[in-house]
Amino acid sequence: MLVILTRDNILSVNQVCPGCLLANQKGTPRWHHGQLSCGHSLDQVDTRQAKVYECEMGFQVAEVEGQPA
Repeated sequence: MLVILTRDNILSVNQVCPGCLLANQKGTPRWHHGQLSCGHSLDQVDTRQAKVYECEMGFQVAEVEGQPA
């Protein structure tokens, strides 16, 4: 699952990406084969951390695993 990280919040990509010119036709990030193609990967400090990317619009996008209900 992809989320947008801000200084104070974690937002759904569905709240941010539909207005982006770089989003796909569904209004979601261009995610292909485990890579964000509308941004670049940021360095991971620890392999236990989520993968974080910076999109072309300047947002930080994290790939997180959903928690079982």
